[in-house]
Amino acid sequence: MGYPDRPGWLRYIQRTPYSDGVLYGSPTVENVGKPTIIEITAYNRRTFETARHNLIINIMSAEDFPLPYQAEFFIRNMNVEEMLASEVLGDFLGAVKNVWQPERLNAINITSALDRGGRVPLPINDMKEGVYVMVGADVPFSSCLREVENPQNQLRCSQEMEPVITCDKKFRTQFHIDWCKISLVDNTKQVSTFQEVIRGEGILPDGGEYKPPSDTLKSRDYYSDFLITLAVPSAIALVLFLILAYIMCCRREGVEKRNMQTPDIQLVHHSAIQKSTKELRDMSKNREIAWPLSTLPVFHPVTGEIVPPLHTDSYDNTSMPLMQTQQNLPHQTQIPQQQSAGKWYS
Repeated sequence: MGYPDRPGWLRYIQRTPYSDGVLYGSPTVENVGKPTIIEITAYNRRTFETARHNLIINIMSAEDFPLPYQAEFFIRNMNVEEMLASEVLGDFLGAVKNVWQPERLNAINITSALDRGGRVPLPINDMKEGVYVMVGADVPFSSCLREVENPQNQLRCSQEMEPVITCDKKFRTQFHIDWCKISLVDNTKQVSTFQEVIRGEGILPDGGEYKPPSDTLKSRDYYSDFLITLAVPSAIALVLFLILAYIMCCRREGVEKRNMQTPDIQLVHHSAIQKSTKELRDMSKNREIAWPLSTLPVFHPVTGEIVPPLHTDSYDNTSMPLMQTQQNLPHQTQIPQQQSAGKWYS
């Protein structure tokens, strides 16, 4: 009441609009003796009828009931609102009491694993978020709880293996406890390091009168920026280009240097081969070659008439068949011609 939000130590959770809302949290020493009034406003979704209720929380000091031995358990198969149910929390405290055997045992703090940096579980196999439950007692820890601190179990926890705890069977029926995350705190051996915080008046010190920048801005010379951004890279690129041009154009060996490094007898052989090749090419251009037989006129196989060549002079004759009947060749066998009245002539 009188503030825009809940106190910092008080949390609220409601899974769905139709499930129960839960207020939970653990006040600190600073809140002792200060009554906290929580305004609860609700309305009917159908009729929009509004109701208001004030919840008064009186915070008392726990120094009159000291619980110096505190153990924090991480329960994997529970959500925070499920653990806050009175019957579930009572069952858990009963199981802890059977293991610890204290005279007084109370729940000190209950926190969701999400508030400790845990991840939201996948919506499969009814996975839970997990909840941390801290309980306090007035007697030292039992031997069963101390089993977590032995080297064998510490080694198994470092290897992500389940430690061997003899009293785990007393919790396993309802609560799946991660024994590697259990924390045992003995306040009787701890030296108090609490220092009282001195709060100020909430007023910032006077820093003088604010002086905005002047309206007239000084002109800036961009010549140096131009040299740095354009002229310098251009000069470097030009130098690299000149070096590359010198290597590619002025450092070439050339034909003369190649001939100087080649033996004379090899040059003579090479020159003779070139001359012979040139003479053979000139002779092949000047000689007259008879036309291939496939390009000469032939008789028509049926009428006996002479037909022109199958292709022109410029046609590539390498793909033409050579086995055809030719004209005016010695020892030529003519194809029989069929005349009228059923007589054959050759």
